[in-house]
Amino acid sequence: MPTDPDTGYDPSLGRKFVFVTGGVMSGLGKGITAASTGRLLANAGFDVTAVKVDPYLNVDAGTMNPYEHGEVYVLKDGGEVDLDLGNYERFLGTDMTFDHNVTTGKTYQHVIERERAGDYLGKTVQIIPHVTDDIKRRIREAAEGSDVCLIEIGGTVGDIESMPFLEALRQFAHEEDDEDILFTHVTLVPYSKNGEQKTKPTQHSVKELRSIGLQPDILVGRSEDRLDPETKEKIALFCDVPTDAVFSNPDVEDIYHVPLMVEDEGLDEYVMERLGLADEALPKAERSTEWRDLVTRDREEEIDVALVGKYALEDAYMSIHEALKHAGIQTETEVNVLWVDADETRAEHEERLASADAVVVPGGFGSRGTDGKIEAVRYARENDVPFLGLCLGFQMAVVEHARNVLGLEGAHSAEIDPDTPHPVIDLLPDQYETEDMGGTMRLGAHETDIEPGTLAADVYDADSCTERHRHRYEVNPEYIDELEADGLTFSGRADNRMEILERADHPFFFGTQAHPEFRSRPDRASPPFVALVKAALGSTDTTERNADVRL
Repeated sequence: MPTDPDTGYDPSLGRKFVFVTGGVMSGLGKGITAASTGRLLANAGFDVTAVKVDPYLNVDAGTMNPYEHGEVYVLKDGGEVDLDLGNYERFLGTDMTFDHNVTTGKTYQHVIERERAGDYLGKTVQIIPHVTDDIKRRIREAAEGSDVCLIEIGGTVGDIESMPFLEALRQFAHEEDDEDILFTHVTLVPYSKNGEQKTKPTQHSVKELRSIGLQPDILVGRSEDRLDPETKEKIALFCDVPTDAVFSNPDVEDIYHVPLMVEDEGLDEYVMERLGLADEALPKAERSTEWRDLVTRDREEEIDVALVGKYALEDAYMSIHEALKHAGIQTETEVNVLWVDADETRAEHEERLASADAVVVPGGFGSRGTDGKIEAVRYARENDVPFLGLCLGFQMAVVEHARNVLGLEGAHSAEIDPDTPHPVIDLLPDQYETEDMGGTMRLGAHETDIEPGTLAADVYDADSCTERHRHRYEVNPEYIDELEADGLTFSGRADNRMEILERADHPFFFGTQAHPEFRSRPDRASPPFVALVKAALGSTDTTERNADVRL
């Protein structure tokens, strides 16, 4: 089929496609199932990539509240995307681009822009073929150059927002040979009160899928435990798939163990067989075992890290949790994350901060919780507790230093207090004229020059580093000379932008304007997080500290 001149759709791009849909309820783990499948295919020697389809009307995830959609994950090209892209990067060990995230907003925006420009030459613009072809085009272009592309369809089958995407998948099935496309459906298999695994939700979910022209090739049952043989047989019978195409994905202690679990179930072998890749795969004895070796590594030490944020939701800080986990893998340390609510003063939060071996103050936007973050910085500074400040955490460390060390009363970020007498954090002069939300954001990967002989140079073991950014305000250049006094140093810079700070009068006090957590991987832990864990392992006994905590 040649390229459609009206829609620009080229059906020849890409090689093998695995579509992953979900039923019964959202949040089942479609992304982890897809990422785990990709990890196993990569172990077998294939080049694997992934696409996340988000049916919402937002063009990207940049303006979404973390309570609604978890953290906003930032890609190297500056794309603000769903957190599942972070899982794909971590599991597959590859860097994604904004093209690997397809949203309804992005698709409709492109089609409407083409219509307004007259590209459709007066034709009636419709969901079929214009929108569906644009969806297929995006998927194929993202898949180009890979052996296998995994495509996760967000939401749940039956959602009205997903219908154009599922229709595009139906068309995909007609355009591809049977061995080039595979449909995996992830469903919930709950327990009844008498302990029986119930298959009816799966049956109804597959019925819904089939009603729109899609027949799953593989069914993955999410349950507390492995599916019983009788449960697999019942699902196969009522959903019209072979019994050996029904797989368990039970709850595990760590998401990084999911590839091991589905490998034990034989999911990777079944996928390769169905896609005609079995003969091209590496022999089992030659496949990489690095992932298994990493995630099953023994932990010799244990530390507690206080994460001081304003969103009482782990997904809001998922990449930080994972980066701490990666640092724990590298240092063979069990890292326990203690949630500290920066917006409240309840006794348990004060106790958690006082008992922690290290403190992390993460990024964020808005004024809520900033006073608590500043006090957490003060506590870490005064009590020699290893500290890592990320983005807003970096900025609040600057504010805390200005207020409590330099005596600049009322010092703050102009973002939070526009009337502050000392805007030590402010927009740079070239940003004042930009009005659109996000227009002044510094996004994506940027390089930072590191001062030799500093803590930063030791952390990165280099004279420069490249990390991903997501921020609007910067350290005010007018205050830099004044700020670099009484122990604080800006050891990383990018032209006139202050990127990394540290304290000479502290065992480990490190702040970065960037988000190093976005580049952390199980096999390549982020240097600042590794350094924090190492510092915490050598820190003093928490019982000897001054526990004067004022959140």
